[in-house]
Amino acid sequence: MSADTKSNRGERTSGNRFAVVIPVYNHGTMVKPVLLRAVKLGFPVFVVDDGSIDITAERLADIPGIQVLTHEQNLGKGAALITGFRAAASVADFAVTMDGDGQHFPEDALSLIAAIPGGKRPLVIGYRKEMTGACVPWSSRMGRRFSNLWIAASGGPAIRDSQSGFRIYPLPETLKLKTRARRYQFEVEVLVKAYRNKIPVVEVPINVSYSEDRVSHFHPFIDFLRNSATFSRLIFRRIIGLL
Repeated sequence: MSADTKSNRGERTSGNRFAVVIPVYNHGTMVKPVLLRAVKLGFPVFVVDDGSIDITAERLADIPGIQVLTHEQNLGKGAALITGFRAAASVADFAVTMDGDGQHFPEDALSLIAAIPGGKRPLVIGYRKEMTGACVPWSSRMGRRFSNLWIAASGGPAIRDSQSGFRIYPLPETLKLKTRARRYQFEVEVLVKAYRNKIPVVEVPINVSYSEDRVSHFHPFIDFLRNSATFSRLIFRRIIGLL
């Protein structure tokens, strides 16, 4: 992509600099189309391979326009996001995150960017509208309801899709939050911590596509226990008045 094209993109985003961060783990069969579309946004693209043991590394090797960061072993989605944020912070003010499993439409990032109010630095959540179809796993539907409820109880924002991975994070502010979770629970903890630290949270409707080929690493029982532990900690800290 030419320098002029990237410059024009920067003008349309009101002076804010954006980068795309995509964590992947054994998404070799799905990730390439996602990345090719993400590159077309015109922003730097950081892909964090979180210890994949399938063909992911091979598929990433021949995609132009991306920077690959690698964890030697699987550390969790939250850890991968933080690695991506630290790298992106050198070139961007905001990180656009999306999943590598094909459920998101990278072009929707422009709708999230357009929702950022002038002079504000919010955390923007892509609210998945279509979560009732037969292809949507029951664990995703129930997990979202559970998470939405407990985020509010933990002192976080009242939102409709606390588990969406399609987001925009203000980078310096996010990296300063004292998050402890490093797996899926990072995405719910960061909402609570952001809200408590006066970072606005905005929701924008997005499209979603669930296919039979989609690879998910969400384990309902194990992640339910991890979520419960995270929310218990957040609620306790709210009770005793700690951020």
